[in-house]
Amino acid sequence: MNYEPPADWLRLTTLDAHTAGEPLRVITGGFPALAGATILDRRRDARQNWDHLRRALMLEPRGHADMYGCLLMPPATDDGDVGVLFLHNEGYSTMCGHGIIGLVKVGLECGLIELPPGQDVLRIDTPAGRVTATAHRSDDGARVDQVSFLNVPSFLHTRDLVVEVAGYGAVTCDVGYGGAFYACLEAQQLGLTVEPANFARLAQAGMAVKRAVMEQHALRHPDGDQDLNFLYGTIFSGPAGDGVHSRNVCIFADGEVDRSPTGTGVSCRAAILHARGELPVGERITIESLIGTRFDVSVHEETTVGALPAVVPEVRGAAYITGRHEFFVDPADPLRDGVLLR
Repeated sequence: MNYEPPADWLRLTTLDAHTAGEPLRVITGGFPALAGATILDRRRDARQNWDHLRRALMLEPRGHADMYGCLLMPPATDDGDVGVLFLHNEGYSTMCGHGIIGLVKVGLECGLIELPPGQDVLRIDTPAGRVTATAHRSDDGARVDQVSFLNVPSFLHTRDLVVEVAGYGAVTCDVGYGGAFYACLEAQQLGLTVEPANFARLAQAGMAVKRAVMEQHALRHPDGDQDLNFLYGTIFSGPAGDGVHSRNVCIFADGEVDRSPTGTGVSCRAAILHARGELPVGERITIESLIGTRFDVSVHEETTVGALPAVVPEVRGAAYITGRHEFFVDPADPLRDGVLLR
């Protein structure tokens, strides 16, 4: 095929993958360099000046309501290997665990990230801070079979918070942080189970809980950065089969339902479990997603964030490459910037 679009059409290229079922669209071309000394600064630049490109790649007709993406960029620290910004249907995440696993897989196998021979550790600058990832390769070194990462410090923010949720009444949850803030609770409180058949009901309930917590509870990250003071999502948990600690599903952004166990979500849950005395340092547990895919998580070490006790979680999972795309943006297209249907 020799087709070439008109010269005034924007071209956007991506490599696509999934991590435990959750999509990741890695942007490889067409997105401008973002201004700012820190990744949070660059996040602000993307939100203020380039949000039409996020919408074009995440939303229909090129994406869908549950699409997720990332943009690789130079590191923001002297010792960093790469920087990253995460994108979704509502805006820009502060951290993303499935995204870390996916970008390491795609970055190393497809040549987007180059490391010295024998080095499999990447120091990644995210909006939430430094994440250190390790690529676990196949015996011949050609494939990245799994990725583990040490997340940003994670903590229990508010224990046993009671909020009034429209349609459900009084609900008790723990609010924690794993790179973003989450409200965590058992699904059975709302008469639900964490099963694919309840997909729509879980999404609706998750957004109802998210709105209630946002309206009734102030969030303040101990580091004092205002860009971190928002509730990213709701995590419903429930029982799982033999050999698995639990099953959970994360409802985030504007009603997105995570197909993976959620890397920042299991980090948050590990911090909460540790604060409750239920997960000691070094003990690894497996958490299952809505569709049965799995991440392992453990408390690597204890630390503090401001005056709060915190932990450094370690998360491990696998990603798979699914495609390569070149998208065109016709300036005459009335839907060039995307549309969201939910």
